[in-house]
Amino acid sequence: MTRHRRLIIISLFGLVALACSTVGGGVLATDTPTAPPPAATFTPLPASPIEPGQAGPDEPVAVTGLIPFTSPFFLANTAEPFVLLEDQAGFITRDKEFQFPREGQAVGPVEFVEGEDALSFLLPLPSVPQGTFFDLDNNGQDDTGVQVFAVAYWSNTWGDPFLERRDGTGWSTAYSSTIVDPDQENEIVGGTLMVWAPDENQSFPTGFGQDGLLFTDDDPAAPIPAGYNLVDLDSEPFRFYKEARPEMTLVEGAGAVTDLSDLSYAEAFDGLFDQASRQYPFTEEKNVDWQALYDEFAPRAAGADEPAEFYRAIRDFTFAIPDRHIGASFDPDVFFEDYGGSFGMVLTELSDGRVIVTDIIPGTPANSAGIAVGAEISGWNGQSVDQALEGVQSGFGPFSTAHDERLSKLVFLTRMPPGDSAAITFQNPSDSEPQTVTLQSDVEYESLFLSIPAFQLDELSLPVEGQVLDGSGLGYLKIHTFSDDYNMSARLWDRQIQALNENNIPGLIIDLRTNGGGSEGLALDFGGYFFEEEVPLFTNSYYSEITGQFEERDRLHRVIPGPLHYAGPIAVLVSPDCVSACEGFVHSLIQNNRAFVVGHYPTAGAFGEVGRGQYDLPDEISVQFPTGRPISVDGELLIEGVGVVP
Repeated sequence: MTRHRRLIIISLFGLVALACSTVGGGVLATDTPTAPPPAATFTPLPASPIEPGQAGPDEPVAVTGLIPFTSPFFLANTAEPFVLLEDQAGFITRDKEFQFPREGQAVGPVEFVEGEDALSFLLPLPSVPQGTFFDLDNNGQDDTGVQVFAVAYWSNTWGDPFLERRDGTGWSTAYSSTIVDPDQENEIVGGTLMVWAPDENQSFPTGFGQDGLLFTDDDPAAPIPAGYNLVDLDSEPFRFYKEARPEMTLVEGAGAVTDLSDLSYAEAFDGLFDQASRQYPFTEEKNVDWQALYDEFAPRAAGADEPAEFYRAIRDFTFAIPDRHIGASFDPDVFFEDYGGSFGMVLTELSDGRVIVTDIIPGTPANSAGIAVGAEISGWNGQSVDQALEGVQSGFGPFSTAHDERLSKLVFLTRMPPGDSAAITFQNPSDSEPQTVTLQSDVEYESLFLSIPAFQLDELSLPVEGQVLDGSGLGYLKIHTFSDDYNMSARLWDRQIQALNENNIPGLIIDLRTNGGGSEGLALDFGGYFFEEEVPLFTNSYYSEITGQFEERDRLHRVIPGPLHYAGPIAVLVSPDCVSACEGFVHSLIQNNRAFVVGHYPTAGAFGEVGRGQYDLPDEISVQFPTGRPISVDGELLIEGVGVVP
């Protein structure tokens, strides 16, 4: 029993909360301007910059500190990580497409802090930074201005060691020395800036002004000392100061997990329900009756006497909303009690509605009863199979689409508590008549593993693998995930596309039938290799705590042509196990009829952004809810609840 429990938790861990997130290190603001921005001036460096020997003992020379994290997606961004002296020209001009100049990218190393969910960092400061000059004193005179920086965490995915457009643009809204307000279009509202002045004749804002916005025309200003200055935006007025080696803690931002773990069961459920029900983006489309859900599950959570009972209340609450991006963490003991028993057979539903046995595990109850591969299952506990399937509760719910749920119900028809029985009516291919046997379930997981494609993946598989198919000469690329090492995935993708072109491969099959999603940005960057012109796709809207409405606060997601271009025809293979970012990738490929989609079923239909919807509950239970609502350029809800249809 212990071995089976260990196997099930290891195997199922990868199925729980594989989701798309756009909140993480170096994730950037993507909103429209709220006030006329000052103009950027790329002024040459002053002829007589500050000499190092003139610096006082408190002149900043390096920044050290910590980057604490709670988000489960943070570790996905640790390929080639570093801290950056981030030029704030993007924020000052409210330019979400601002690209960080290569010559100005001063970086420093990060490393994990043993025993903590945090990184430590060291950022040496260049004696003369190569940032963008801005005249920010609002005095009507033409001054050289200052350079403005934040300290921010980044990881490099594409190309050489320097950040490029595909790595990110704009300004950081997460893991940064500044604090932004997502309800005010990611305006900087606090934290610490690093400001470099070329001489003592420059000034800098001392407050947000009457409009409450930084770097606008009503900001008061005062002289700022030459050299590096730290600016505390949480003081009123702002505090300018110098320290030789200042320490900072970078702020996680909107992607931080909502921690309810120290509350009582009743308080934790109420906290989860209150926030999730407000921020959930598909209430109308999915006909969610929040009051009815509260009336059903709040008493169960409050009345729970032990952890398993509370877990079941939370799990069943998430199961009640048809959204594959909603879910609770996996509890192997509860799963064992509810679904640890089975009979050792794998079922498949054919297109004509018949259910047949496609695999039998030797030595199991089904094998002992004489059920053979190819047998048709026609009855279950006195009901037709179709009727029985309607009443099945899948242990891997919930689901965004009926076709996805139906496939999972077929898996869980055969699963029950160990020792429970079922009367099964079957007819083997060699039999002339059906027969009914009553079988007692045994502790058995092998049939479960065989039923779910994700369990068939080789542990040593690379995220992108390819070959040339014998006979046809066509290219075949299988993308297993968009959540593995981003840097490695990007290099593998570059290599595969280059090989397609160098070998004049006439056509391409892309297999996405088992791809649980991951980074939406990486997926759309992959799509860029098949287009020669930019293609607009969608934007996300989020609930505003200020207005009480869902508001568009995201940049336009689009396909941007990559550095290589493959022009041949493309066929894309999909299934309901193509989820989230995988679905976004497929959607990008069908634009302008660039590719055609092949599959028995649509994709999973789960496309709400989840990076801001993470919760920690008592007993180490974690829960996620989508918060982002994807809207196409035509104003229609995108992918959610439907999937990409073959």
